[in-house]
Amino acid sequence: MIETTEIRAGGFGFTADVDGPADGERVIFLHGFPNSRHSWRAQIAAVAGAGFRAIAPDQRGYSAGARPPGVDNYHVDLLVGDVIALADAAGADRFHLVGHDWGGQIAWLTAIAHPERLKTLTVLSRPHPAAFARAFKADPGQASRSRHHKAFQDPEMADRLLADDAKALRNTLIFENARGLFGHDDGGGPPAKRRMSDETAGAHLSVLGERAALDAALNWYRAAFGGGSTLAVADAPKVTMPTLYIWGHEDMSVGRMAAEGTAGFVDAPFAFQEVPGAGHFLAEEVPGAVNAALLRHIGG
Repeated sequence: MIETTEIRAGGFGFTADVDGPADGERVIFLHGFPNSRHSWRAQIAAVAGAGFRAIAPDQRGYSAGARPPGVDNYHVDLLVGDVIALADAAGADRFHLVGHDWGGQIAWLTAIAHPERLKTLTVLSRPHPAAFARAFKADPGQASRSRHHKAFQDPEMADRLLADDAKALRNTLIFENARGLFGHDDGGGPPAKRRMSDETAGAHLSVLGERAALDAALNWYRAAFGGGSTLAVADAPKVTMPTLYIWGHEDMSVGRMAAEGTAGFVDAPFAFQEVPGAGHFLAEEVPGAVNAALLRHIGG
């Protein structure tokens, strides 16, 4: 059964969902934006049932006990440090790491900075940072897909996203392309397709619906732009541990070029799983496909 607890790590208190045997290999899950630890409900149950110890925190800014003030406190190096601190707190010298979206970015960077700590790496949606950088230059559509990154620099963005009962956030989570954060529904796009339940979206908004939490979450983007470290890092090294990359071919945030280019930046056994018909929020939308691929990967 999933237990919600506080994990003290790196001087902070992270709210986390935990399940599985105490002596099981650790699997740490990193959520994206505008998500939370609730992304991983199905995956926590699956890996715990297979004998692993699953740990899914609300990350820095999302957890009330890990919300330092100021943009500089959300630089990627500090976010990577949180992952290692959480692993240390969990007693994991080596662990399996799983990330989606922004959590995927931090997962890639953790794998690059601390390869000796990871048994395996699994990333949903977010391509390797160098593959992302190449796509920004070579794929005209990628800049459009990612234009919300620049929009999030607006200091009033949190208030805008929370307006009208957080309509923009809800639309993004539930429908992905229905005039949400990705902003691709200009009247000429495909009809809105439901990607997750109202209940799951509500669980995410129970975390991000608080103004302080949302502003802190947006600080991840602000630090990435203002601190010299962006989401696309052209010189990011290859990762060197077994890696699984899962991408939905209807992902409104990441195009095919970036997704397929990720293979060139893994110097280890690599599996690329494309999920036809799936969008950006893979863990919630297609949990069965994600669970099956993840269990094959970490159990191999």
